[in-house]
This record gives sequence, C-alpha cells and structure tokens, in this order.
Amino acid sequence: MSLYGMMRTGVSGMQGQASKLSTIADNIANSSTNGYKRFSVEFSTLVVNSGGGSYNSGGVITSVRQAVSQDGVIQYTSSTTDLAIDGDGFFIVQDSEGNSFLTRAGSFVPDAEGRLINSAGFYLSGYSYANGTPSVVVNGFNGLEPVVITSNEISATPSTEGIFQSNLPNAAPVVTGTLPSANAATSEYTEKSSMVVYDNLGGEVILDVYYTKTAANTWEVAVYDQADATPGSSFPYGGAGLLTSSVVTFDGTTGDLIAPANFTVAVPGGQNLTIDISGMTQLSTEFLVSDLEVNGNAPATIERVDFSAEGILYAQYSDGTTRDLYRIALGSVASPDQLLALSGNVFQSTDMSGEVRIGFANSNGNGAVKSGAVETSNVDIAEELTEMVQSQRNYSANSKVFQTGSDLMDVLLNLRS
Repeated sequence: MSLYGMMRTGVSGMQGQASKLSTIADNIANSSTNGYKRFSVEFSTLVVNSGGGSYNSGGVITSVRQAVSQDGVIQYTSSTTDLAIDGDGFFIVQDSEGNSFLTRAGSFVPDAEGRLINSAGFYLSGYSYANGTPSVVVNGFNGLEPVVITSNEISATPSTEGIFQSNLPNAAPVVTGTLPSANAATSEYTEKSSMVVYDNLGGEVILDVYYTKTAANTWEVAVYDQADATPGSSFPYGGAGLLTSSVVTFDGTTGDLIAPANFTVAVPGGQNLTIDISGMTQLSTEFLVSDLEVNGNAPATIERVDFSAEGILYAQYSDGTTRDLYRIALGSVASPDQLLALSGNVFQSTDMSGEVRIGFANSNGNGAVKSGAVETSNVDIAEELTEMVQSQRNYSANSKVFQTGSDLMDVLLNLRS
C-alpha cells in the first residue's frame, strides 16, 4: 500500500465531505426561499486495481443531486398573484431577453408595466385570450408572452351572442292586420319585450322584440332599435328600420320549438348578435321570459383579478362582468431531478431530464394552480443540522487518516541504516 495513496484517499474523503457541507450550507441559507429544492451529495467508491497481498486505496466519488420532484409545503398568503402548483409541473417564466425557464417559485407581483414578476426578476408566461381561446404549443415556448395586468385598463366588449328563453301564449289570437315587419304605423303584434345589448364602443343599444302570432303554431319575431322608435306609438321606426325578422314554428302537441334554433341581429354600431331561442315554447299560459343572457359590457375598469385551478387569469370589472385574460402554461419533463439548476431558482432541461412538454393545469398529469399561495422550500432544517454534524465528524475522521499518513511518511523519511 502506498502511503501517498493513503493520504490521497484521506484528501478525497475530506473533499467529498466539504462538498456535502457546501450543499447543507446552501440548503439552510435557502430554507425560506419559495420554491427552492434542496441539494444533496451522493457518494460512490473509487476502486484502484490491487494485486497479490497489497491493497491500493482509491477514494470516493461524489455526485450532487437536487430533489426537484419533492414538493414543498403550500403556504397561503393574502395576494391573489401568489401562485403555487398543487401537484406536478412548473411555471414557465421569461427573463428580460425573452429566454424561457422553469420554476416552482410563484410569488409574483406586477411591475411598473403590469407584468407579473417574481423576486428573481423573471416574468410569468401564459397564452393570451386576445385572439380567442388559446391552445397549447406542446413542444415549444412559441406563443407564450408575459402576463400583464393593467388595473387602470378600461374595457368595452360588443355583444355577439345571447340566450333568450320565453313562452308564447298558445291561446293568443291570430293577428290578421299589418305585421311589425312591415314597419307601418298600423302594425299589430301579440307580445313585446326589450333587451339591452352593447355596440363596439360599449354603448347601450335597446332592442325592441315583437312577437306576432300569424297562424296556428306560427309566429313572427321582428327586431328594431328602440332609439329609432316614433315617440308615443313606436311604429314606424326610423333609422335603419327593421333589423331582422324570422318565422318560428312550434309543435302543436308538445309546445316545443321546431325551427329556427336561433336568429341573428346586426346591432347598430356593433357586431352581429346571434340569439339562441332553442328553449322557446308555446304553452297554454301567459307570455313569460324565463331566461335572458347577452354577452358584452359597457366601459368598465378592472377591480380585481384572480386565477382558477386551471390556470385561467380572469378580471372582474366594476360593472360585475368578468373576462378571461390569460391561461397559464405549465411545463413538465420526464425526470425533474435531472434538470439543470440556475441562479434565480429556475431550471433548464438537459439530455438526462428530457425535453420540456407544455400543457395546462389540471390536465395531462399537471397539478392545479393555487391562487393566494406559495410553495415553500422543501428543506427540513432538523435534517440538515443532523447531516451537518455527521459530515463534520466524517471530515474530521478523514483528516485523521491524512494526518496518520503524514506521520508515517515522517517515520519513513527519518529511518537510518
């Protein structure tokens, strides 16, 4: 056995324990860092070929691992922009240059431009609803953009769809005079209702809807802009006149609607509004409106924002309406513990971890998004202190090995013939 080999083995042991103590120091220092994943050192033997009756000491090889797949405790806060993932997956964040990373640190606050940023300076990414319901790009970060919340934003949404359910009285007499669709001063009708819709600028438009029984189980529906009505009598309407008219028919036995299922109104100054009337009936009772829902809203400011478990960021406006703004994307890899850790508590994929797959929360194995919560560090202080004492003892033992080898070397050098 070589005395130098013995001393090198002692040094190898001290280096391994020093590496372990370094990870313990980092773990303790980051025990209060949200989303931090603890490091550990794994030891394996280094064997040098030996022969005959002699043994050549090798040493120890260390490898550093990070417990990325081990979740920390979810701690609830008072901020709706604090986010945690209950289950698998990572938030996707961007740096100032647009590079994308993964993280579990979800303590976000709006910056001066309304972008949600965490304490390390990374921006939360998501898909915008500006161009309709977003779909995920599974194998790339394309389409993701920083999530922006502007509290002073004023939003107005034109009406494009609605639901109207009512009952038309079966016993109503057939109108034989001039129908409302003729827009004449002598127009006659059976029933009338009105509804508020919104134009492109968020202005209110009141639509007058006339229901006229023209034959057994057959009605005419005519729609006008109330702003164009003749004072006192409504008919004839000026302006654009008749906006739309439709003939609806019912089953004389059941009273259910046969056709059509909907009709479309060109809202003055707005969009085409499609109204679903599939729930309309003709029963032996009075005229009754059971349900009326129309989308769109007048100009309103954002009062608060919140996240759903599916990662949808929606805004609640001062008029009580809500609107989806972004959907948060989550990233996942086959082996999270093999991700490359970078400064700022973020990760990058490696050949060992597998490529990043992007999806939505609460789907395809990804966890749910918790608003008003953060994931704390997965460091156990008691465990780290125990490991520190053990590593300190092992370091001292290895230093004794080195010291013994050094003493033996002195004996060898001082031998005299």
